[in-house]
Amino acid sequence: MNILILGSGGREAAIAACLEKEGRTVYALPGNGGIANSIPGSAVDRDAVLAACRKYDISYCVVTPDDPLAAGMVDYLQEHGIPCFGPTARAARIESSKAFAKDLMHRYGIPTAKAMTFSSLDQALAFVRTLKTFPVVIKADGLALGKGVSIVQDLEEAAQMLRAMMEDGRFGSAGRTVVIEEFLTGPEVSVLSFTDGRTIIPMVSAMDHKRACDNDQGPNTGGMGTIAPNPYYTEEVAKECMEKIFLPTLSALRKEGCPFSGCLYFGLMLTQDGPKVIEYNARFGDPETQVVLPLLQGDLLEIMTACTDGTLDKVRISFSDEACCCVILASEGYPGRYEKGRPITIDGPLEGQIRIAGALRNGNGDLVTNGGRVLGIVAKAPTLAQAVEAAYRDVEKIHFEGCQFRHDIGRRALEA
Repeated sequence: MNILILGSGGREAAIAACLEKEGRTVYALPGNGGIANSIPGSAVDRDAVLAACRKYDISYCVVTPDDPLAAGMVDYLQEHGIPCFGPTARAARIESSKAFAKDLMHRYGIPTAKAMTFSSLDQALAFVRTLKTFPVVIKADGLALGKGVSIVQDLEEAAQMLRAMMEDGRFGSAGRTVVIEEFLTGPEVSVLSFTDGRTIIPMVSAMDHKRACDNDQGPNTGGMGTIAPNPYYTEEVAKECMEKIFLPTLSALRKEGCPFSGCLYFGLMLTQDGPKVIEYNARFGDPETQVVLPLLQGDLLEIMTACTDGTLDKVRISFSDEACCCVILASEGYPGRYEKGRPITIDGPLEGQIRIAGALRNGNGDLVTNGGRVLGIVAKAPTLAQAVEAAYRDVEKIHFEGCQFRHDIGRRALEA
């Protein structure tokens, strides 16, 4: 059986590692230097993806990035007889449009922050002038590579950000409409879940580290590291989330005529008033996937095809009671501008695993940097402390010019 994964990051490398079994060949488009069968091309080019499916006799496609999901890649491939893991474009709006997601939650009583949506700069500015308390959160409505969320501390900063998004086009068309919402406080939790639209099976909870620098300082990134499980996500919290958030979200999407099948990601804030949704993703999160999938017990392809076929209730899914840590090694300057093509060296055997993301093989077959987040260093162990220590021991063995990483991945979880 031949399987195609669309995407190029550490998430795709982690998924490929789980799908690779005897009798299967896993391809990735465009892939990276860590996925053997990488196919050049664009993951949003429908005709090119379909041509690759025909050329390599693909039986099943895993669509992981947000852009092709929002562009309707799943719809297109399934129309051409290729079953896919991932939601339709209409269901993917839960991520591709923050305004759609916020309206959905408000109308169906799903706990979230209070918010207003604006497509007029003047109206948005008038609204923030009425606010009595800061900080507030300003979100670009559309997809912005994980960088479209800003926490502003006062009226002046809010006005600057609104003008940058809505007038100056900082995030292009994604920022022409904005969502302004209250600032919530509490521990954050990431929960990825398998779903076929009716049955939902949450995976092990995770804790992401979004800021570029130690102690949660610096700009927001796509994620500088993760740990799993998240100690704040207790059985009691999980039960409340299932009853008040997970099942109601699936029900709301069905009622809206866009049932969701695939991986539905819940970004949660555990506030004093209970868990609330910060954001949805219509896909596996990265780098959360890199710590969640190593704990999965079972055949990932069987689970994925059950999501596609609507038979998830017939699949048994369990997770190890171990812990996992991922430390991201990034290029100097990320999430801003950075250099590419810097050689990567590895000293000796590693305790854990490397998930290659922004790296490729040059003409000599050597691994060189090719992106902002270059590598994910993943370690699994009986306890979280052991997993964190093992990951950082491996970090010390990997070198490239300008390598930057956080030194405190897992610290908050261990203190908890």
